[in-house]
Amino acid sequence: MTQSQPDWRKVDAHPDFRKLVNARKSFIVPAFIFFCAYYFTLPVLAGWFPEIMKTKVIGPLNVAYLFALSQFFMAWIVALLYVRAASRFDRMAKEVLEKNH
Repeated sequence: MTQSQPDWRKVDAHPDFRKLVNARKSFIVPAFIFFCAYYFTLPVLAGWFPEIMKTKVIGPLNVAYLFALSQFFMAWIVALLYVRAASRFDRMAKEVLEKNH
């Protein structure tokens, strides 16, 4: 059994589809900017403020190592936030397709 394809021009013009695109953009762009800024902060700080980054915090661990470890946690947090937002985007996309099919 084959399903008929939606009219993609009609879908693209639908206001709910435009809301979906804007919702995705409003999540992805700030998340991307935040993650890139967070990621590149470590080499910038290491280059400009090496003495601060060498500061011991816990035993042999210094600020640079702890910041580097925090990047792993931040990546997981951003990924989890995206998964949560993506489920909302999926619902919105399903509604748009149902209205235009």
